[in-house]
Amino acid sequence: MDWGAPVDIYCERISTAFWSEPFNALSNISFVLAALVTLYTLRQLQRQTGRKPTSMDIALTLLCAGIGVGSFLFHTFANRWSEWADTLPIWSFVGLYLFATLTQDPAKSKRFKAITGTLIAASVAGILLLSANGEASDTNAIDPLNGSGQYAPALLALIVVAGLTWRKKHPQRGYFIAATITFALSLTLRTVDISLCPSWPIGTHFLWHLSNGVMLGLLLQAYVRRPH
Repeated sequence: MDWGAPVDIYCERISTAFWSEPFNALSNISFVLAALVTLYTLRQLQRQTGRKPTSMDIALTLLCAGIGVGSFLFHTFANRWSEWADTLPIWSFVGLYLFATLTQDPAKSKRFKAITGTLIAASVAGILLLSANGEASDTNAIDPLNGSGQYAPALLALIVVAGLTWRKKHPQRGYFIAATITFALSLTLRTVDISLCPSWPIGTHFLWHLSNGVMLGLLLQAYVRRPH
């Protein structure tokens, strides 16, 4: 693979210049803001309840900020290595968040956690391999979903989690339901981006970033406010 090969799959980019995607690049501040709000929440919870942030709280928060950094690199350098800098933090967050939410119950055995972690890691690795195989093909190939199909498993997982928390009347169910609706909207915005180029040169990918920042913020709030 040529790590320096240019990648041009978004409306806004019209050249290989660093700032060819200013809206797509700068909108990644939403992920950093989501992480900062989460850190503030953790600090407030510690003051109110004496509960210290766990290593998982911090890891997920840092990964959220890392998504913003990786995506910024991709929408400025726009090549193969920066594409991976964008993709890896996203799927690392998805995998770790799923593991954290499925194993947060202290009653879960070490065996359950090990099996869950292995299955999630294998699934994430499989998605990354499929994504890599697709990216190895011609970047100008027509994709009716504009690459959004890779996020279908994440949307499905959110729908399942939202449904389960609603059914069980989980205290944080509102966060999960709101996050699911937000992600469905943001995925639509990502998908239609390329088709709107002739009429809207800026595209809608920057709105995918902004709405996903909100979505991750909601998920982080649901996790750090979990009952103990």
